[in-house]
Amino acid sequence: MIKKVRKAIFPVGGLGTRFLPATKAMPKEMLPIVDKPLIQYAVEEALVAGIEELIFVTGRGKSAIEDHFDRSFELEEALRIRGVKVDHITLGVPRLSPGSIAYTRQQEPLGLGHAVWCARHLIKDEPFAVLLADDFIHGKKPCLQQMVEAYEECGGIMMAVMNVDRAHVSRYGIVDIACENNPLVTIRGVVEKPHPDRAPSTLAIIGRYILNAKVFEYLERQEQGAGGEIQLTDALGHLVSQEPFYGFRFEGKRYDCGAKAGLLIASLAVALSREDLSCELMPELQSLLANSDVMQKVIKRA
Repeated sequence: MIKKVRKAIFPVGGLGTRFLPATKAMPKEMLPIVDKPLIQYAVEEALVAGIEELIFVTGRGKSAIEDHFDRSFELEEALRIRGVKVDHITLGVPRLSPGSIAYTRQQEPLGLGHAVWCARHLIKDEPFAVLLADDFIHGKKPCLQQMVEAYEECGGIMMAVMNVDRAHVSRYGIVDIACENNPLVTIRGVVEKPHPDRAPSTLAIIGRYILNAKVFEYLERQEQGAGGEIQLTDALGHLVSQEPFYGFRFEGKRYDCGAKAGLLIASLAVALSREDLSCELMPELQSLLANSDVMQKVIKRA
């Protein structure tokens, strides 16, 4: 019997140095896409997929994330005084039930594998999801919901995957494809950040995973991989021959919001999809693009 995926890990301990000075005093996961922080999109995606327990692996300076998902009595009272009805819809933040959210600390930024390992005692022996808020996936059906539905049919270990330019494979974990049965890809190997000439494919792992507790046995070794970090991909490589192992080609557009351009483009995509913003935004974008000075600068840089 395939166990239900009830728990999800959110690794949020990174420093966010690429967004300085904005992230000097604010977690990068709190950077907004329009009017909602990245981490909230990830949490809402998990809740829609049926996740019941949310586990945040944090680091120093991440208290804003905890505060965001907590009640703010001062704000609620100030709104009431102004005559505003206060509920989770008004505030725009999911109201999480008591005991459904937990925080554990990653004392050192030793990599994604290490962050996942830090939550091992909260996971115990259950299957679990991992969501990276930096990987924002915009589509009609949330990515993790798509994956959970597929997992409930086939079980095993599952990772979201998408094709990338071969020149960019060294930025990702890359899978070795055994066979394809769209949207599932049976995987026979994974390699972290390979050189383009040695990559087994251009199919890259994106920040959504459904895993089981066996991965902790290999993360427990604390072996350093690419970049001197404890890589989740390296631990998964040990499980390929032991478990049904799948990539999942999700529906939707992925934006790398760990980079400035990706965050800006994602914000535009979301804004243009919203009726309350698109009518005002589109003429301004058209005017900006029609500006000859702006276009000349863009052409020169390209």
